[in-house]
Amino acid sequence: MDFAVLGLGDSSYAKFNFVAKKLHRRLLQLGGSALLPVCLGDDQHELGPDATIDPWLRDLWEKVLGPHAVPLDLGVTAPAVPWPSRFTLQLLQEAPRKCSEELSVAGTDPQGPPSELQPFLAPMVTNQRVTGPSHFQDVRLIEFDISGSGISFAAGDVVLIQPENAASRVQQFCQLLGLDPDQHFMLQPQEPGVPCPERLPQPCSVRRLVSQYLDISSVPRRSFFELLACLSPHELEREKLLELSSARGQEELCEYCTRPRRTILEVLCDFPHTASAVPPAYLFDLIPPIRPRAFSIASSLLAHPERLQILVAVVQYRTRLKEPRRGLCSSWLASLDPGQGPVQVPLWVRSGGLKFPETRDTPVILVGPGTGVAPFRAAIQERVARGQIGNVLFFGCRQRDQDFYWEAEWKELQERGCLTLITAFSREQEQKVYVQHRIREQGPLVWELLERRGAHFYLAGNAKYMPAGVSDALTSIFQEEGGLSSPEAAAYLARLQRTLRFQTETWA
Repeated sequence: MDFAVLGLGDSSYAKFNFVAKKLHRRLLQLGGSALLPVCLGDDQHELGPDATIDPWLRDLWEKVLGPHAVPLDLGVTAPAVPWPSRFTLQLLQEAPRKCSEELSVAGTDPQGPPSELQPFLAPMVTNQRVTGPSHFQDVRLIEFDISGSGISFAAGDVVLIQPENAASRVQQFCQLLGLDPDQHFMLQPQEPGVPCPERLPQPCSVRRLVSQYLDISSVPRRSFFELLACLSPHELEREKLLELSSARGQEELCEYCTRPRRTILEVLCDFPHTASAVPPAYLFDLIPPIRPRAFSIASSLLAHPERLQILVAVVQYRTRLKEPRRGLCSSWLASLDPGQGPVQVPLWVRSGGLKFPETRDTPVILVGPGTGVAPFRAAIQERVARGQIGNVLFFGCRQRDQDFYWEAEWKELQERGCLTLITAFSREQEQKVYVQHRIREQGPLVWELLERRGAHFYLAGNAKYMPAGVSDALTSIFQEEGGLSSPEAAAYLARLQRTLRFQTETWA
């Protein structure tokens, strides 16, 4: 068998393109003949996976079309011809009598637990900023009322929230494309077996489509420019779009779009003649759906019955563009004010990656700098309520008076003998001090807990430098306190990971 393997991966993961590599090797072992070396697409590459996929696909077609010519009755679609849209979209002249849009979200008694297709509309109880007024980042502690939802969760679980586009962005998008936000439409798939988007009611308003479904705040990929070029009636704009979607134009696309994080809406503003000519049916092919965002649950039902709390860092940063870049979900959540009237947020819960020991006397070492401490607050609340002992928390932040989340709560638990708290305030002295430095300082305690008392070790937070720093600190402790050699220390750490006594939850 002739074969070729294309892997889509992300080199920030430890097992980068693991499946593609393994599949390629196994097919060779079974006697297959590789047409090409395995292609390892990398989402972290500055030009995205296309950097490796483009040349690989070119070579693939040469290999395939040599011995296997295209049948005479099949032509090759010209690059400038758009494929048919996935759906036909029929605009309705009159608004429907029944408001189907209200029926698509779970009520207070959903069939089964809330899910992506039937989220629970949770009333927001509080939305409180927990960082100091002079701190560079706005971090919110948000509480939801989940009574009557059927939602239950344990420490380590995550809540998924379905965000919306800001009303001002929705209005701008509709004006740009010449759409009436209050008009309704019906969708029909073009091909059998293709379902309509389940999150959209039928009929649906344009406002609902743009505010809750189309991710107009995302950074467009190359395929967006490819299709937009096909739909453009404007010669100059079409030429530019074709250039940005071509293989040779990828560096320019990166400079124009990827590096400055330019959004789909901003791109459409730069190509107004094209935007105004986009057929509404093609919106589903051009723009991806808004994906739900996951947050670690920061509370336990044993401490806060019928409540669910999250700690949200509001994403905002600058690029060379005039407007600051803003995270869609965190900015939307921060804008909601339950003090001004009832606020409901669609959400549901799923199991998380962190699992905590259930035995009473198994200690836990929790390392949670910044907002990484959120899942550990849930774990500590749960363990204290159950009388589980040996709770050690390493918490790190910039300054004690600016971003020390839940300071009073930790100190009260410390006074009760329920928690050992070790802090690292990185900006309060000339030399920066991080959690990994405090772990090294507490080497004897860490070794005692891990080796003699069978403790479980947990790490949550930013994936950039901290996890590697903590792993280095641990291997140093294994060598200094346990007398292990460097290879033995690495094997000890690997064994902890394999037996789930070392678990991590990190994000980019």
